[in-house]
Parts: sequence; C-alpha cells; structure tokens
Amino acid sequence: MSGLPSPAVAKDVVKIAFVGPLTGGVSAIGLGGRNSADLAVRLRNADPASKYKYELVTQDDECRPNIGVQVATKVATDNKIIAGVTHFCSAVAMGTVGVYNRFKLPVVVWGAVVPEITYGNDFKEIHRVNGTMINQNDIAAKFMTDQGYKTWAIIHDTTDYGKGHNKYFTEYLKKYGGEIVGTFGVTADQQDFTTELTKIRELKPDVVYFGGLTPLGVRIRTQMNKLNIPAQFEGTSGIMSEAYIQGVGRDMAEGSLAFIEGAPLERLPGGQFFIEQYSKNKYGEPAEAYGPFSFAATNLIIDAVEKVGPNRNKVKDVLNATNDVDTIIGKVTFDDHRQNIVPLITKYVVQDGKWVIWEESDYAKGAKKLAGR
Repeated sequence: MSGLPSPAVAKDVVKIAFVGPLTGGVSAIGLGGRNSADLAVRLRNADPASKYKYELVTQDDECRPNIGVQVATKVATDNKIIAGVTHFCSAVAMGTVGVYNRFKLPVVVWGAVVPEITYGNDFKEIHRVNGTMINQNDIAAKFMTDQGYKTWAIIHDTTDYGKGHNKYFTEYLKKYGGEIVGTFGVTADQQDFTTELTKIRELKPDVVYFGGLTPLGVRIRTQMNKLNIPAQFEGTSGIMSEAYIQGVGRDMAEGSLAFIEGAPLERLPGGQFFIEQYSKNKYGEPAEAYGPFSFAATNLIIDAVEKVGPNRNKVKDVLNATNDVDTIIGKVTFDDHRQNIVPLITKYVVQDGKWVIWEESDYAKGAKKLAGR
C-alpha cells in the first residue's frame, strides 16, 4: 500500500444543445439564455456527486426560421447530443418541432410563447418550461381595461408570434369590453411605419398594443413619438429586455408596459441563488427575463440524464412524466402536451430607465401617470 489517493475515474461526457438567437436584434435575450444554460452545466460539473460531465453545444438560430431548421437538424442528427434547450423566438420554435420529433431528440423550450408549439402537435419530444401567450394576453387585456382605457390600435408582426398575440389579445379585449379601432400587420424587418402610424393618429386610440419583438418595438415606439401620437404604448414579453429601453431611450421608454409569464426573478424560489451564482461566474451579459427558464430547462434535462443515463428515449420519458418538480422558477408540472402550467403573469412598467414590477411602481402608487390617465 503506497498510501497515495486513488486516481479519479474520468466521467463520461454528455452533450446537451442550447439553441437561441445569439446574434441579431434579440441577441440580448439569447445570450442571457445561453449563459443561464451554461451556468446550470457549470454548477453540475462542479458537483462531485454528478455521474456525468456535461458539455453545452451552443447554436445560433438568429431568430430566423430557416436558420433555426438548419441548426435544429445539425444538433438532432448528432447522436452524441442527448437533449436540447431550445428557442426564444416562436416562429423558429414552430418551424423546428417536426425536426426534433423526426430525429427523436427531446427538447425543452425555454422562451417561445406561441401555444401551438406544444398544443399544435402531439410530439412527445417537445416540452416547454415557460408559459404561453394565452395567459399573457388575458392579463394584458384585463389590466388595461381596469385602468379605464377604452380603445386600442393593434400593430403586430406577421410571423406566427405576432399573429398569435393579435389573435389572443383581440379575443380577450373583446371579453373585457375594449374596442379595437384598427389592426395593422407589419413585417418583422419593416423600417418605416409612417403609413400605419398616420392612420393610427387619425383613429386616436387610447392605447397602441404591439405584438412583436424588441427591434420592431423600438422602431414603432420611436416613430410614434415623431408623429406625436400620445397613446399609451403596451407591449408583450417580446419587448421585455434592457435592449428596448436602450433602443428608444430612457425618456421615451418611460411608461411602456410589458407582461411576462412567471414571477419576477428575485421572487422565484431559487431566484437569489441564481442571481448570486450568475454574478459569481461573471457573465458578460445579463440573464434577462428568460434566463431563469433556460437554467430550469437545462437542469430538468440533466436530472433526467442522471436518473436514466444518456439515452434520448429514456430522457424523453422522464421529461414527459415531470410532475411537481422543484426548480428555481417554482414547481414544474407538464400537462398532457408537455406544457408547464404557469398561471402567474407579472406586469411590468418602465420607470426611470428600468423595468419595474407594476405593483411596486410609482404608477401603481399614483405618483406617476400612464398616458391619458
């Protein structure tokens, strides 16, 4: 006996894909999601009790469906990749579900909100930890009618994402007694909205509702100001990023509204732990609104691998059976379409250059007023 410690047995490497928009107009959200997935991998690899060493294979879908299908095919056909944490952009997620199903790669969507991603098929490989735009628009419509607003103009992009927001917001607004005076579909890469906004100015709505992502929202909000449209600006989770405030500027962003599924990060069960660990690892970009969902999705996959080994089919079965599982975003339970049940929607308003929870804002306290109030 030499008394020397036994050499550590090298752990088998298990690869997990992360797919999101790492370049382009919504890259801030994608980079936050990637960093959050990376954090989950780092923390698990630092745990001596972990059975495997995990490696994150990162792909940029550019928030473009054609690119998304290419990278989805790339990761799905790599047999060394056991599962994926996939997509913020709904149009991309919609275009890739068939790819993951065809190649039997289990994935957990971390940010895309179109309901049909999970409910429009019965692909057992597709799971989602974040909520959908159905609840989001229900709350958005009720909240605004409760504020006393009567009339809306809707601008939405013509992707599945924008059309979905238009559909559900219109449905709920009618339920709560609001009136839509005009609806305008615009392309995601459109630059000039003079035609649409001139008509909206003539219609004099109380509120302009925008269903789309940050880059488009920045252009529309900026041009509303140039055309002296005094309506309140109401967005979706698609503009819930620091990039929106930076893009339109602090003063013009003031009072903008957005609605997002789930509780605020600092109020999540594991929120403080996540904030501390994220800061400790010195990522160059903030986690943004959907980072915690990406972190939770990655951990659900890792937990499944730890339980049944690096086998796609077995990991899929474990994910399918997810019920009342503790994560940093709270309990996760997948319904019969593998959609997490996320009943809570948080309301946000831009105040003094930051997104602030509505109930904690000066607007809710009456110290500041939304447009027209």
